Amino acid sequence: MVFVLGTDEAGYGPNLGPLCIAASAWQLPDDAPSDGLYDRLSPIVCAHPKDRRDKLAIADSKCLYKGGDTLELLEHGVLVALACLDRLPKRWRDIWRALDSQSLPQIDGLPWHDGFDEDLPLHLQHDELKAAALRFIDGAASAGVKIVELQAAVLFPAAFNQAVKRCDNKAEVLSLTTLELARRVFETLPAGRAIVFCDKHGGRNYYAALLQHIFSEELVRVSLETADLGVYQVRHAGRQIEFRFQPKGERHLPTALASMTAKYLRELAMRPFNVFWQRHIPELKATAGYYNDAQRFFTAIQPARRRLKIAPRLVWRER
Repeated sequence: MVFVLGTDEAGYGPNLGPLCIAASAWQLPDDAPSDGLYDRLSPIVCAHPKDRRDKLAIADSKCLYKGGDTLELLEHGVLVALACLDRLPKRWRDIWRALDSQSLPQIDGLPWHDGFDEDLPLHLQHDELKAAALRFIDGAASAGVKIVELQAAVLFPAAFNQAVKRCDNKAEVLSLTTLELARRVFETLPAGRAIVFCDKHGGRNYYAALLQHIFSEELVRVSLETADLGVYQVRHAGRQIEFRFQPKGERHLPTALASMTAKYLRELAMRPFNVFWQRHIPELKATAGYYNDAQRFFTAIQPARRRLKIAPRLVWRER
């Protein structure tokens, strides 16, 4: 068998809210093409919402969600995947435990999370998701495919600022956090070779040194380095791993699910953040956290932030 992983992020550009990185892992037969999951799962999966009918939409998060939309399409795919792994969350706090338990100290350290919780799913029903998961498991098994892991790594502003200060480069923070997440996922999987699809990080073309930093046990081998594709061979704990970095990585189903998961987590994180500040400034318009609107929002909350003695580093991402 072979394992295919996909990684992606949401929140790399904004100044408010967390950077969320996710990874999904799938088990395939040895002879299955690593980039052919959409074809292999075509009876049960689609890449376009208009083709849904009885299929599960798994696509780049930008295809399934735009500001002002509901989170239903993202939520459906992410929570069906978690239900397949028997980790379906019932509350807001449960999903952080299900995807990134290491983020809990960050969550507990932020005032807008004090006392906050809400039911999940926001738009669907648990029984509906469980039934969809059973259909998905059966359909995937017929294709010789199994989803085996879904995890995330989340950096809220204070942790993000610390990481950027340590690396002096936010692109390096993205790359190292992504590769550390991939390594964490591998530690949950049985033996078998693996292929990892990653989107390119901040325009970077060279990843060997970063891979060597995370997978230091054996020498990383460079197979290809171009503007369109970087391919690297890594051996870790007896497992042969191929990393592929390329633009528009969401064309691969595992990366698309990672994109959806990262975006869903980030949108969930912005809900208590906006609620908290609107409680103190009732007329304040909610923000998605991106640069221009983030400046408007951050300026507006300054009097309340000072009154509440909340340090800027907890709110504003410096890069």
